[in-house]
Amino acid sequence: MLLSRLYLPVPMHPPVNFDSVTLDAMLSDWLRALGEFSVEAVVVLGPDPFADANQRLVLALHPPRLIEGARALAESADFGAPWRDSDAPLVAWQHIAKSAYETHSRWRRLWLGHGYQSVVRVEFPLPAGRAFECFMFSPREYHDRADAASLAWSVLNLWPLLRRTLVEARGVLSPRERECLALAFGGLTARQSAERMACSERTVNYHLANAMAKLKVDNKLAAVQRACWIGAL
Repeated sequence: MLLSRLYLPVPMHPPVNFDSVTLDAMLSDWLRALGEFSVEAVVVLGPDPFADANQRLVLALHPPRLIEGARALAESADFGAPWRDSDAPLVAWQHIAKSAYETHSRWRRLWLGHGYQSVVRVEFPLPAGRAFECFMFSPREYHDRADAASLAWSVLNLWPLLRRTLVEARGVLSPRERECLALAFGGLTARQSAERMACSERTVNYHLANAMAKLKVDNKLAAVQRACWIGAL
């Protein structure tokens, strides 16, 4: 198995400007921008806010026909989930075909079956051992650390926009609910939040109560944590 890890910062490259407003279009544009690295597939995984720390969901995928491989990756225990409980770096890449676990890993067999040889993974840590993870698959092997570093930098440039688009696509919380939770996350009381938002304290508590109901928790702190897990904060 070849498993390489990188520490950031990585080499500086100009960010790509994306005008696409839909998630599918954004991912498609991103893949075209990564053409020089032969990246042909992207998977974004995130924590299931209503399950334990090892449960992950497929939040984004391109091309869509690879959904079975993406789901197998989300369910795997040998690449991804255990890293969140370790001191592993933010970025890693792997030659899938050379993995010692190849014959025991469904996700590797599936991705190899589609002709992919390498994967670069970038993790964005979240509270309580969760993380967002972005996987970029290529049909060629990466032998130069600079390639993986450049891919990592591409993800870091795009991630703020991608994260906002994911939140909008999932549509769990309203803008006002997110605003109230963000102010609570910043340490403001309901009264202070009301002053900041130019509304009544009752209105703030109303939005917070709705957010807690949607996130299936019974207190503001837990709502803030789960809002982080879905990328809303």
